[in-house]
Amino acid sequence: MAHDNDDGYLFDNQQTEAGKRFAALSELFDPVTFRHLSAVGVTEGWHCWEVGAGSPGVPAWLAARTGPAGRVLATDIDPAWMPQDAPFEVARHDVAADEPPEGPFDLVHARLVLVHVPERAAALAAMVRALRPGGWLVLEDADPALQPLSCLDEHGPAERLANRLRRGSRELLARRGADLAFGRTLPRLLREAGLTDVAADGYFPVASPVCDVLEAATVRQIRGRLLDAGLATEDEIEEHLANVTAGRLDLTMAPLISAWGRKPGGDQ
Repeated sequence: MAHDNDDGYLFDNQQTEAGKRFAALSELFDPVTFRHLSAVGVTEGWHCWEVGAGSPGVPAWLAARTGPAGRVLATDIDPAWMPQDAPFEVARHDVAADEPPEGPFDLVHARLVLVHVPERAAALAAMVRALRPGGWLVLEDADPALQPLSCLDEHGPAERLANRLRRGSRELLARRGADLAFGRTLPRLLREAGLTDVAADGYFPVASPVCDVLEAATVRQIRGRLLDAGLATEDEIEEHLANVTAGRLDLTMAPLISAWGRKPGGDQ
């Protein structure tokens, strides 16, 4: 991606660091996601749509859970990280602009997708339309404004630098239409969409080694954007990456808010 404007998704799937980010996000959040998907009853024979899949972890889990009688469709605006021999369907799809794929689906799931989509209302409506009566929508999104720090214990210059760079990344996200307080709105949005049995919870890791991996990959991926926007210098970025690599920081991520609800009708 070019670095001369504020258009487009900040975390380009074509960049080398994208794979490292996907792996770290999976390690941090897959257990949370799998717990929620298990709780709504994903089982043999279900038809599932994984929106903005990015990497194969969640759709592969769904494919194993739903078995040969089920169907799992993983879509993304750039499915570059999907394996050629994936045990599920893969399609290029923009949930905010394209019509929903042919369904209906017993489950529609999206993680860390809508927060980045300026047309998130249209995307949410499309996902609800794709559900069968009685089907479940599970949305999981970040809320950087709820807990905006990279280091909760800001006791020294390394922590202050980390938090300043995190503010820079939030600024870049906001310029691209991201809603930094989106996660907290999910329960209300699901109710307003007409879903029932709506509930939610939140999770964020603190001082996990995987946070270090994710932080380094993220900063490397957006360093050009940070520099072009005057939000950091080369020296500051290199100093921060050295601090991360040395394990000097107790890093955390924005809270992940998970919400789920059921489309009325069907066999409930």
